[in-house]
Amino acid sequence: MRILLSRLDRIGDLVLSTPAIASVRGSWPRAHVTLVCSSYNAAVVERNRDVDEVVVLESGTTPAQMGARFRGACDIAIALAPCTPDFFLVGATRAPQRIGYTYRRRYIARVTARLFLTHLLISEADPELCERRPTYRVRHEVDQVLDLVARAGGAQLLHDLVVTTTADDRAAVAHVPSGGIVVHLAPRWLRNGSTLASFIALLNRLRSFGLPVVVTHGTDVGEAVPAVVCAGAADCIVGGMSFGQWAAVFGAARLIVTVDTGATHVASAMQRPTVVLFEHRYFNLNSQEWAPYHVAAALLRKPADESETALAASRESIVTAVESLLTYA
Repeated sequence: MRILLSRLDRIGDLVLSTPAIASVRGSWPRAHVTLVCSSYNAAVVERNRDVDEVVVLESGTTPAQMGARFRGACDIAIALAPCTPDFFLVGATRAPQRIGYTYRRRYIARVTARLFLTHLLISEADPELCERRPTYRVRHEVDQVLDLVARAGGAQLLHDLVVTTTADDRAAVAHVPSGGIVVHLAPRWLRNGSTLASFIALLNRLRSFGLPVVVTHGTDVGEAVPAVVCAGAADCIVGGMSFGQWAAVFGAARLIVTVDTGATHVASAMQRPTVVLFEHRYFNLNSQEWAPYHVAAALLRKPADESETALAASRESIVTAVESLLTYA
């Protein structure tokens, strides 16, 4: 048995796919499992023991060309992402079972996906319907992706997120204060209902808990980091880490605060209570499908504008949520 899995999109989404990957291994323990991913998200699975082979889609190679390399060489191919590139890759394998899913309102994708897949599942996720009917329920992405494994015949479905850190990872970030509040600085803190000034004001408010305040960041917020440093609002600001080191910082924290980004799911994998500030638009959908998974959490909505009154109220809602979640940490 040879099984190919594809997930070419974001880091957080691949973290959310790790239960499905583990379920493939648990359901077919003797199978050879290959995961095709991107150079961007490969770090999530570089130490994952549930796959036998991680293949990175190289620059200049199309998903269809990559999939054609496995033509006739796999029995099951699963597109873990509801994305056309993954459909192309899985379809090109010509595996007897080619499985994927898409969203109900992606009508063109629903038609074209059937050209590549033998089985297409339809997600109930619908942003417009969620806005009109706040009680409309959408399952978490983890559970939707697990449906793909079940459709392939998988009999053992596992639900734990899998992110591995090593002693070397933990040693590399040993200088970062542990037991504190880690705030991940991502671009969504800087726009659409949040500003850099408000982010810095939030850090100052969080220091009132008497715990170390640590800010982590990637390369996508470089222009904001000097302002945070100059403000002196954090006890430690750390970037330039490997994925494993970043996860190790989260694992040593008491609580995580983030906007809706991959940090949410790394925090869940490290089993840390998490406060998430979701975008104002499509909050009802996003706060269900991409909520922290199986950890204590507070799901908050960005204000609709960036008036000082709205921003101050948003900061206070975060502080109140942190105070509540610290009882779990």
